[in-house]
Amino acid sequence: MVKFGVNQSVNRVEDDRLVTGSGQYTDDITLPDQLYGYMLRSPVAHGKILSIDTDDAKEVPGVVDIILGSELAADKANDLPCMIPLKNRDGSNRADPGHPVLVTDEVRYVGDNIAFVVAESLSAAKDAAELIFVDFEEQEAVTDTGTADRAGAPLVHGSIPNNIAFDWAYGEEDVCAVAFDRAAHVTSLELVNNRVVVNSMEPRGIIADWDASDDKMTIHMGTQGGWVLRSLLANHILHLPEDKIRVITPDVGGAFGMKLFFYSECAVAVWASRKLSRPIKWIGERSDAFLSDTQGRDHVTKAELAFDETHKIIGMRVRTHANLGAYLSTFGPMIPTTAMLKVLPGVYDIPAFHYQSTGVFTNTVPVDAYRGAGRPEAIYIVERLMNQAALELGVGQDDIRRRNFIPTSAIPYTTQTGCVYDSGEFERIMDRALETSSWHDFGSRRAASAATGKLRGMGMCYYIEATAGNPTETATVRFEEGGLVSLAVGTQSTGQGHSTAYAQVLADRLGVPFENIRILQGDTDKIKTGGGTGGSRSLTTQGPAIHAASDEVIRKGTQLASHFLEAAEMDIEFSAENGEFAIAGTDRRIGILELADRARGLGQLPEGLEEGLDSEASFTVDAFTYPNGCHIAEVEIDPDTGTTEVVRYCIVDDFGTIINPALVRHQVIGGVGQGIGQALTEHTVYSEDGQLLTGSFMDYGMPRADNIPLDLQYETVEVPCTMNPMGVKGCGEAGCIAAPPAIMNAIIDALKDRGVQQIDMPATPHKVWNLLQKAS
Repeated sequence: MVKFGVNQSVNRVEDDRLVTGSGQYTDDITLPDQLYGYMLRSPVAHGKILSIDTDDAKEVPGVVDIILGSELAADKANDLPCMIPLKNRDGSNRADPGHPVLVTDEVRYVGDNIAFVVAESLSAAKDAAELIFVDFEEQEAVTDTGTADRAGAPLVHGSIPNNIAFDWAYGEEDVCAVAFDRAAHVTSLELVNNRVVVNSMEPRGIIADWDASDDKMTIHMGTQGGWVLRSLLANHILHLPEDKIRVITPDVGGAFGMKLFFYSECAVAVWASRKLSRPIKWIGERSDAFLSDTQGRDHVTKAELAFDETHKIIGMRVRTHANLGAYLSTFGPMIPTTAMLKVLPGVYDIPAFHYQSTGVFTNTVPVDAYRGAGRPEAIYIVERLMNQAALELGVGQDDIRRRNFIPTSAIPYTTQTGCVYDSGEFERIMDRALETSSWHDFGSRRAASAATGKLRGMGMCYYIEATAGNPTETATVRFEEGGLVSLAVGTQSTGQGHSTAYAQVLADRLGVPFENIRILQGDTDKIKTGGGTGGSRSLTTQGPAIHAASDEVIRKGTQLASHFLEAAEMDIEFSAENGEFAIAGTDRRIGILELADRARGLGQLPEGLEEGLDSEASFTVDAFTYPNGCHIAEVEIDPDTGTTEVVRYCIVDDFGTIINPALVRHQVIGGVGQGIGQALTEHTVYSEDGQLLTGSFMDYGMPRADNIPLDLQYETVEVPCTMNPMGVKGCGEAGCIAAPPAIMNAIIDALKDRGVQQIDMPATPHKVWNLLQKAS
C-alpha cells in the first residue's frame, strides 16, 4: 500500500493553514484603488415603486455612484436568468416572469434589490443608502406554500395566474389509480418540509476588477465553481466573450449549494466596475444572508402508498406544492421536479408510480438547491410513509422495509422514475444497523427512560441518494521543478478536504510522494473547464479524471523510460507502490520524478516521443452513483416541557470504495448535524405581510454542538459502484438526507402511545408539548 494512498485516514493538508488564520477568503483581499458596494434592499414584501429619490444620497462625501435598475436595463444587463427549462403537464412552458438584478417598478419580497451604492468606504455607502427615499404603494403579500395557488390569493406577478410557476408530473397516473383501487391498505400522509436558511459560515462576497487596457474582468469570489458564473456574466451582463472574464475562487467558508447561483450583488458589482474602471468590493453581512441568500426546502406534500394483503407496496403517488419564492433562481425549478423525482421511490420495489409537482411563487426569498437538493425532500416523504404504514399495519419498522426492499438479486434495477441502481445490498446494511444500534434491546432502554418520566422512541430511515451535476470533469497533472507535482481540477472545495483526497488518489496511482502534490483549483484562466462542486459529484467525476490523467502519465513515462533505460517499451513496467519505471526482471529502474526532470525541456527526443510527463485527461460518468445507508435515531422527550433530545444515533452507510475514511465520517456527521437542525430547531417564518420573523440568530434556531448525540456510532459497508472505475459513490449529502426522517420517526415512536401519530418539522418543544396536551 502506498503511504498516504487511498482508504487511509490521512490528516487534512488544508487544516494547518486554515486554523492558524493563514487562509485567504474573499474579504481578506483588498485591491489598490478599491471602492465599496452596498445594496439597498426592500423593507416591504410587495409593493409598487412610485419613485426613487437619490439626490440626498449622492451628496454624502465619498459616494461615487448609485446604480439603479433603469440604468442596467438600458444596457441589457438587468436580468438574472433561470437555467432550467421545464414543460407543464399540458405541454406548455413553465412561467418565466424574469428576475431583475435591480427592480425598477415593483418589489416582491423583503430583501429585494433596489439600488447599489458605490463609495470610497463602506461606511459612506451605508450612510448614503439610508438617505435614498423610495416611495412604495404597498400591495397584499402571499407567503404560505400550501395556499399560494388558491383562487383569490394575492398575485406575486400579475401576469401569472394563481401564482403557478409550473404544473409538472411524471409517471402513469391511470396505472397508479388502478393499483390504489385494488389495494388492501392505503397509507396517506400530509407532510411539511420546512423552509431553512443556509447560513454558511462565510457570507457571500465579491471583488470585481475591470482592466480597461485589456477589456477584461477579473472576479474574486467564493463560489462552488466559477465556470457557470463566467458564462452567465459574459452572456447576460457584460456581453463579452467568456475568455474576457476570469473568476478566481479563494478559500470558501461553506456553501451547501447556495454559492452555486447567480445573484444581484455579483451582477451589479461587475457591471459597475466596468462602468467606473475601478475595483468594487461587496461583502455580505449576516443580515444580508438571511434576506438574500437562496433558501432551501419549503414543500407541502400529500403522499400515499398502496399495499396488497402481504404488505407489499403496489403503488405510490405524491403531490407536492413547492415554494419557489418571488423569482425563479438559477436552478430553482429543477429541485422539486427532476432532482426530487430521482429517488422518490427510495430503495423499494414499487411497480406503479405517479408524481405531480406544482411550483408556486410567493413574496419570499427565492428557493434553490440546499445540501441534497430534492433528494432529502424525496426520502423524507417515502421514509415517513414507510414508518406510518408500519404503525397502521401493526408491523415493525424493519419488517415493512424488509418486505419491500429491492432485492440484491434484482440489481441492476430500473426504478419507475428511470434510475438504474447499479449496486446496493440494502437488507444486509439494515441488518448491520439493527445490530449496531441494539435495535432488539430497545425495550429495556425505553423502560429506563419511562422510570425517569421520559418518553423514548426509536426511528429508522433507509435512504438512497443520486449524485448529480455536470457528468464531465478534467484533470491536469504537471511535473514542476523541485519534485513538486501540481494537479489542476475543475471542482471547488468549500471545506470538504478536496486537496487531501485528490492528493491521495494521485499518490496512490503514480507513487508520487503525497507531500509533493499541490492541488490547483478555482481559477478559470488557469483551468480551462470545470463542473464545480455540487450534488456529491466531486470524487465520482474528478477521481476518475485523475485516474485517466495518471494513465496518460504512465503511458508517456513508459515510452520515455524505454528511451532512457535503453530497453524495449514492452519490457518497461511501472510500479505505483514505488513510483518507478523498471525493465522487467532487472534492477534497472528510474523514479517517476527523476524521469520527469530528465525529460523536461529536452529538445532531442527520438521521433514519436513526447517531451515531459505532463498530461491531461477528461472523464464522463455514464450514470449517477447511488450512495445509500441505514440511519437509526433514538430520542428522549420530556412530556412536561416537550423538549426532544437525540440521545443515540447509529449510521451504517454504503459509499462504495472509500478514499479517506476520516473525511467521509466527518462529512456524514456534519450532514447529520444539519439534519438534526431541520428536524428539531430550524424554521424560516414569514408573517402574513411577508416580513421575515426569523431574520437573525436571535430568532432562527441553528443547531448547536449539544444537539449532536455523544452516543453516535458510525461505520461503512463498501459495495463498490459499477459506474466509474474507482467504485466510489458520493458522500457529502447523506447525513442531511437521512437524519430528518430518522429523527421524526423516532419522535412518532415515542409519542404514539400518547395518541400522537403525526408531527411536522421542526419538532420544537412548544409544538411537541401542544400535541401532547391535545392528545390527552
